Amino acid sequence: MRKGEQTRQRLVDAAAALLQTRGYYGTGINQVIAESGAPRGSLYFHFPGGKEELAASAVRSAGRRWQAALLEVFDAEPSLVAGVDAVCRYLADNLRDSGFDDGCPVATVALESAPTSQPLHEACAEVYADWQTYVSERLVAGGVDAERAADMATALVALVEGAVLLCKAHRSVEPLERVARQAAPLLAAPGGS
Repeated sequence: MRKGEQTRQRLVDAAAALLQTRGYYGTGINQVIAESGAPRGSLYFHFPGGKEELAASAVRSAGRRWQAALLEVFDAEPSLVAGVDAVCRYLADNLRDSGFDDGCPVATVALESAPTSQPLHEACAEVYADWQTYVSERLVAGGVDAERAADMATALVALVEGAVLLCKAHRSVEPLERVARQAAPLLAAPGGS
């Protein structure tokens, strides 16, 4: 990776980490520059649209990284039910390890700024659509009808994402444990896997 690409990636990584814990409005450009170690001019060179453009790039990057990590956990399991359970345990461990500071790298931005920013709305929607598509494809591969798989994928992503938010609010992993228990009946329903 060239030096300019490395600088750009440091900015994106720093922004992603700050957005995940502080949200869009709680993250300042000066914090991103300090965390990344990049010169101020580099930020505006790589992101002429400023904070909004940087945040959209950070959401996409963090979404891809989170998806890759979760898919590694999910795909290591022999069944869809075991995969959902493993993902819930992985997320619960990460929440506990961070003192419930870290959650989904997309949710905070989606909740607070996507309604007022088209670039952030698009970035968040893109990440969630990618996650739903993957789960739907995995369900279809497991024998679920495509339309039902799309419905179930939305339900599963919403359940897990909602559980992460509840875990942060309650500072407890119990919501993820409950979602893991509900995966089996959901996936065993008619047309499930």
